[in-house]
Amino acid sequence: MKNNQDQFLNKVASKTNVNKDDILNLANSFQTKDLSSESNLRELIQQVSRLSGRDVSKSKEDQIISMVKNDKIPKDFMNN
Repeated sequence: MKNNQDQFLNKVASKTNVNKDDILNLANSFQTKDLSSESNLRELIQQVSRLSGRDVSKSKEDQIISMVKNDKIPKDFMNN
């Protein structure tokens, strides 16, 4: 399990240029939050945006929230 987690985190870190520790800290901070809450989702998107150094427009943020709420996130998005 630990090896799979490390592989996943390494893949995310390499694709996003975000430090593995920052990814873990972000994940831990949202572990107990309700991600069906729009305000929590917006907070998560904004934190990821800051960590990655990429701006997310309001329309893109709305689109991401809509995708999450409607379960439209591809299950294999990490394989791309």
